[in-house]
Amino acid sequence: MTRRDAVHIGEAAALYGLAPSTVRWWEQQGVLNPPARDGNRRLYDAVDLRRLGLAYLCCVVGRMPLDQAAVVTSGKAARDDWQEAIDAQLVRLEQTIAELEAARGYLRHALNCTSDDIAGSCTIMDAELTARTPRGRFPDSDLVTAARAARPPRRE
Repeated sequence: MTRRDAVHIGEAAALYGLAPSTVRWWEQQGVLNPPARDGNRRLYDAVDLRRLGLAYLCCVVGRMPLDQAAVVTSGKAARDDWQEAIDAQLVRLEQTIAELEAARGYLRHALNCTSDDIAGSCTIMDAELTARTPRGRFPDSDLVTAARAARPPRRE
């Protein structure tokens, strides 16, 4: 491979807005395969740049853990294995999205709540406390009774 057909690590990293150290780290973690060399310098051809782009999509955009991104990006895993890694990440993202949507819904209500004292009189807050905090272990009791029930046993 000649310099004309490839770029060095700084140019490869810059293409995706990464630091060269990130590209080297991904290589060390198995997310990227070691590229060809020009002496001591890494050389990235078009295929390497596509693989680097896929690593960017998995790690940065898709928030995939490095070990799972390596399964997808290395080109060494069987199709079923890299698809399983992607599916597992989709499950994690769906869970995170659901949690964020719940947070947005509650905060939106809190922002628009008509109660003068949201902590003192908002019935939506009562439902949220029961649904989303450990207080929910005691749904049929008042807050003082629930707090007493939640207290850890005294050590003698």
